[in-house]
Amino acid sequence: MVRSIDESDFGVTWLMSMFHADWTHHGPTAAEAVGYHLWDDLDPANVDAVRRDAALLLRLPSATIEVLWSAGTETGPSFFSGGRTDVTSGTRWMETLTGLCDTWLSRHAGAGVVAAVPAEWDGVELADTVLTEISAADFLPDEVGRALTECVRRCTPDLAFRLLLRAMQQIGTASGAALSPEHYARLAAVGSALRYGEFVVAEVQHLVA
Repeated sequence: MVRSIDESDFGVTWLMSMFHADWTHHGPTAAEAVGYHLWDDLDPANVDAVRRDAALLLRLPSATIEVLWSAGTETGPSFFSGGRTDVTSGTRWMETLTGLCDTWLSRHAGAGVVAAVPAEWDGVELADTVLTEISAADFLPDEVGRALTECVRRCTPDLAFRLLLRAMQQIGTASGAALSPEHYARLAAVGSALRYGEFVVAEVQHLVA
């Protein structure tokens, strides 16, 4: 069994992929843009996955959340400066996301019961492997590597690995980084162990040289 119906990304990392350079086309503020993507016909499990990830990230310091969000999106550090985003800190942003998800889930209470996430999907036994892959992505800035490491230890290896893939996709593409076939194969093996669909790790396949 894979983690999403269409075998693509899920949770907060799925939402991060929507925050590209022209994200404001979907709403004048960040919260309104999220509301656009949490459309009425979305599978409740998808919304629950976003909420679960955001709640996990609240275990981290606000500055660490900001590093992870900035690394995996095209919003840049100014995202947390208020202004048009109406976002003032990483902690407040994750609280906003959990609130938006709670509102959606309560509004769609009749859509069906969301199944509990199997404990093995957290990837606790893969913590050392994920830490190794964070170190192997040597084109990421040191502060991103530190933030991802903290996420492994204080959130879950699963969430940290998906955030690693987001950062690799964004920063690797912008910097012209290249992955060896062996490196990509290791990432794919971790994704398989975490029951990801085929398109999750494939987000960084274009970096293979």
